[in-house]
Amino acid sequence: MNPGSVRITILVDDQGGTDLKVEHGFSLWIESDGRRVLFDTGMGGALLFNAQRLGVDLRDTDALVLSHGHYDHTGGLLPALNLATRAVVYCHPGLVVPRYARRPSGIAPVHLPREAAEALDRLPSHRLRWLSGPAQLSEAISVTGPIPRQTPCEDAGGAFYLDPDGRKADCLTDDLSLWIQTSTGIIVCCGCCHSGLVNTLNHIRRVSGNVTVRAILGGLHLMNASAERMERTIAELRSLNLERLIPCHCTGEKAVIAFRAALGDKALPGHSGMVFQF
Repeated sequence: MNPGSVRITILVDDQGGTDLKVEHGFSLWIESDGRRVLFDTGMGGALLFNAQRLGVDLRDTDALVLSHGHYDHTGGLLPALNLATRAVVYCHPGLVVPRYARRPSGIAPVHLPREAAEALDRLPSHRLRWLSGPAQLSEAISVTGPIPRQTPCEDAGGAFYLDPDGRKADCLTDDLSLWIQTSTGIIVCCGCCHSGLVNTLNHIRRVSGNVTVRAILGGLHLMNASAERMERTIAELRSLNLERLIPCHCTGEKAVIAFRAALGDKALPGHSGMVFQF
């Protein structure tokens, strides 16, 4: 890699390239600033297989960032940590609380698997950073920490709860994203973006002091988005003059179609195996 360049590989996604495993989950491998970051770990079954197929050695992981505590982002944590023996894990304290979601068959648990929680418990303190605010992983790479919810039309994106009876709504306060600073703007990586894309972008620009967004990559959780939210999101994206929008994982087919209509070829649906160089 050239100095100052950024290379991002989609390791796990709901859609996949040839000879790669597909699952409902998400994981990115980020190389920048001499650092290697694993962002989320998928549901668990695809991470190690796809990483090997794509030539990614998880033993080289410097930092492991968990965007939030749902199983489809934390399921591969144990096998990842078994390889990434020197990686520092960054996540919000709320990552470990029990979480539930309404499914067609009823309310079901969606929190991180027990073995993932136990793997976190076993980490020495110098390898686990509980985030209450933004954190810098390197000169170029930063994590948002919790994101203020200031856009009324943006909710968590689904029927999520903190109890199995569905009485206490879960707004996923543990949700966080990551950004990479380059000489010509920032690259934003989202896990599910439960905080809302507009909220997330506003927070990153405020914290980083950089108003230029080059690219956005990841899950945007817009399957159930209202017309008002989609209009607000697309208006925000149009204002950015993006190089690339790579919607992945939980974004939703209707949202992807709307992005393609609004942004043309700049919007490219993501899948595992895709590699982007910036």
